[in-house]
Amino acid sequence: MPTDPSTPRRPGGDDAYVVDTRRRPKRPGGGATAPSRADERSPGPGAPGTDHVDTRGRAGSPARPAGAPPRGPRYRWRKGRMALIVLLVLLLAWIGFMVWVPMQAWGAVNKVDNIPGGERPTDTSGYNYLLVGSDSREGLTKQQRKKYATGNAEGNRTDTIMLVHVPEAGGKPVMVSLPRDSYVPIPGHGSNKINAAYSIGGPKLLTNTVEQVTGIHVDGYIEIGLGGFAAVVDSVGGVDLCVPRDMSDKKAGIDLKKGCQTLDGGNALGYVRSRYEDPLGDIGRAARQRQFLGALMKKAATPSTVLIPWRYKSFADASAAGLAVGTETGIMDAVRVLQAMRAVSNDEGLSLSVPTSDLAYRTSAGALAVKWDTERAKALFKALKDDEPLTEPPPGTTVEGAQNS
Repeated sequence: MPTDPSTPRRPGGDDAYVVDTRRRPKRPGGGATAPSRADERSPGPGAPGTDHVDTRGRAGSPARPAGAPPRGPRYRWRKGRMALIVLLVLLLAWIGFMVWVPMQAWGAVNKVDNIPGGERPTDTSGYNYLLVGSDSREGLTKQQRKKYATGNAEGNRTDTIMLVHVPEAGGKPVMVSLPRDSYVPIPGHGSNKINAAYSIGGPKLLTNTVEQVTGIHVDGYIEIGLGGFAAVVDSVGGVDLCVPRDMSDKKAGIDLKKGCQTLDGGNALGYVRSRYEDPLGDIGRAARQRQFLGALMKKAATPSTVLIPWRYKSFADASAAGLAVGTETGIMDAVRVLQAMRAVSNDEGLSLSVPTSDLAYRTSAGALAVKWDTERAKALFKALKDDEPLTEPPPGTTVEGAQNS
């Protein structure tokens, strides 16, 4: 029987879903208009035989499209996975940056020939590096020479000579100062102060001299100049040191008061160069140099240096600009030296000076030099050559000095 179109259909059975998408107009007074007859005939939510979908949304939240799935656990899982992917990408980028910076800086490091000719000591277990601080004025401007009180001396000399031993058989890494005034045989040039070897024949003759007098094969050579030294300190915002006494030395350009303080590049440079006001002379300076290197590595490893990208890169670039390394010295050798210095700064390594018997030894030329205690020095160098684990300073090697802050 035909259905009258004007007759409303009653819900039930196979009737289609009834969706109310109309918006009720407001009355002039602000209220909603009365429901129409069609509204009255439309079944409300929950009426039998009807699935009612309200697409008007809740107050204060955007309306969701009809038929949109609920935002349940699966949605939250996808959102969490996306956040995790972003974090992993950022982490990989950070690791890549941390690796790229030193690799890029290493490419700018100067190479020097330090490999001696002729017969050399046997290369034994462990790693032994020659760490040198050059007082060359090359590359310094007139303003920098005045600021750092370096003078205008020509030629190359060494203010710092250290033998750094990194063990393979256990024990602690060891930094041994070889005072620059040490009176030793220089191959082909008789006996003289050890820093004369550098002045006469540069890194090659200095390496040869150290190998012959210690019996230790030198695996790598690292040198830093005056200007590079100061720039490295400034790149990390200064180094924290405890100055053991009031120190005033015009030749080193410092006027420091006793106590713990932060030294900038110029003052740190003067602190490690000064020797005329030190009652221990060259031995006292060697102790301050080892103290400084430990403090520098402690500062370089702090979050304020490592986690700030521009400071981290500045430190790497400044270090590279002031460095010269041997032709057979690789980046892993430099890393071992840095790790050894850091271990010393954390009291996990040994900081020594070669045993001495006379700090004012008068040479045949009439000059005063440092004379080693032959027997104790030989015992120390033999232990390093044989890579014997050292947990305490050998007798006669400890030099008391200011400690890091």
